[in-house]
Amino acid sequence: MARRSKPKPIFTLFFFLILCGFTYGRFISDSPDLVSDGVHTRASRLPPFLRLYAAEEACEQTYGFMPCTSTALGNLFLIIVYGFLMFQAATYLSTGSELLLEILGPGIVGGLFLPILGALPDAMLILVSGLSGSKETAQSQVSVGMGLLAGSTVMLLTVIWGTCIVVGKCDIQNSVAIDSKDTRRFSLTGSGVCTDIWTSYAGIIMAISVIPFLVVQLPQFLHSKSVGRLAVLIALIVSVSLLISYCLYQVFQPWVQRRRLEYAKHKHVISGILQHLKKRSLGKLSTEDGKPNEEVLKKLFKAIDENDDGFLSRTELRALIVGIQFNEINLDESDAVEKVIRDFDKTLDSQIDFDEFTTGIGRWLEEARGAKVQKHAGPDTMKYLDNFHEQTRKEHDLLGDQSDEIVEGVENPKLTSIKAALLLLLGTIIAAAFADPLVDAVDNFSSATSIPTFFISFIALPLATNSSEAVTAIIFASRKKLRSASLTFSEIYGAVTMNNTLCMTVFLALVYVRGLVWDFTSEVLVILIVCIVMGVFASIRTTFPLWTSLLAFLLYPFSLALVYVLDYVLGWS
Repeated sequence: MARRSKPKPIFTLFFFLILCGFTYGRFISDSPDLVSDGVHTRASRLPPFLRLYAAEEACEQTYGFMPCTSTALGNLFLIIVYGFLMFQAATYLSTGSELLLEILGPGIVGGLFLPILGALPDAMLILVSGLSGSKETAQSQVSVGMGLLAGSTVMLLTVIWGTCIVVGKCDIQNSVAIDSKDTRRFSLTGSGVCTDIWTSYAGIIMAISVIPFLVVQLPQFLHSKSVGRLAVLIALIVSVSLLISYCLYQVFQPWVQRRRLEYAKHKHVISGILQHLKKRSLGKLSTEDGKPNEEVLKKLFKAIDENDDGFLSRTELRALIVGIQFNEINLDESDAVEKVIRDFDKTLDSQIDFDEFTTGIGRWLEEARGAKVQKHAGPDTMKYLDNFHEQTRKEHDLLGDQSDEIVEGVENPKLTSIKAALLLLLGTIIAAAFADPLVDAVDNFSSATSIPTFFISFIALPLATNSSEAVTAIIFASRKKLRSASLTFSEIYGAVTMNNTLCMTVFLALVYVRGLVWDFTSEVLVILIVCIVMGVFASIRTTFPLWTSLLAFLLYPFSLALVYVLDYVLGWS
């Protein structure tokens, strides 16, 4: 991943002090002899268009000491400041997670901690939106949590997804994006991004993660409000189950990926050796009936058997493989030699005689023909070998081999561990401390301006909680490589999946425990549409031309317009 600039906790503290100096619940009069009566304040000297009050009564300070204000302008300032602090919390959590990943690697860290920590700021905001105050207050503020949940999901899959396509685009040739080659400018079909097959799997998982939204909406679909609380409980159980399943998948996925990639490399070694032998032979490797051509194979065997002892040793096989020069993949020659011996050596004497060589080549030719890479490419044409080689190369690329990436060792693991722990602790404390004041500021600003809290949280809050990940994703996509693009979009799909599982679990638990009313049909519909459209899109293709970014960008205003029409025109809410 691209290394972020180091977070500056001192700057965050300084910013908070500025907040405390500028915003108050009430103002003290200029006269030293008088105390403000709470009505005639400095705010009264503001221009009329700025004097927007949330209510006649004084504002209520969060925790009893946090700054507050009853004006729209003051609450807007608070939203910006608290949003910046939540952004800093997200940055600390993300940076600490990456440092931890450098030490411990993928698996439990990459599968459990990183996705959970990435969704922690959102989960905190959702939690406090329905946890504090009376049941009536929680019911009114919980729309902030739903707005954040929907806004984060939609922003990631539309604005951020589309921007990554634009900055990461490369020239597309034969439906494949060429790494680091961007000469076609803004061609809608000739320029774009390619991802590996694992990214498609991440898109499928993301689409599946919307199941709890469907379950909780069943009473509305069936027009039966009597089972609403039961539906929330079932949706909560499903959401927790999906969260656990997803984390387990993330833990074991690196192992599965390595196994799949190892098999793909093995097939590519087979195709490469067959291609090489075909070029060196003076005739066809197989007869017209598809059987190995022993006369041609005998000449090849003698050419490889340098010491003429009638056996092919590891040294001779290694010389053969090194001479082929597998430029398309990162190949360990010794590992490739062992794979060939395991395929051919049936007597288990660690060397290959002519009969074993002939039988093994016949098996490989049969596997190449069985791939059905081209119709009417029979043994007499040997064209299927060229097609089989090209197919195995593409399959390897599609799996996204990252074994040749430079892995930097950690110089001081102990110091790095302490730094990671402190950053994670600091990020968690900031997210927990300022989530509640941010929700209150959004609620007060909504009251002062008559703008629904959903739209404020939908647009503004994701900028605070997801900006860090968004900037990193865009920077990483700008490397213009299949590997970096695959990682970028996989993380986007993973972040949405965590929204749909972890954040949804928190939200459903709040609704069930506090006995709140589930009335978010239009918001859920937006999440379903965007997740399913982009999930299906990601699952059926690995190449995304530039025109796909336009589709993603258009989904964002469509989502806002849909909620507005459904709630305030058709009266769904």
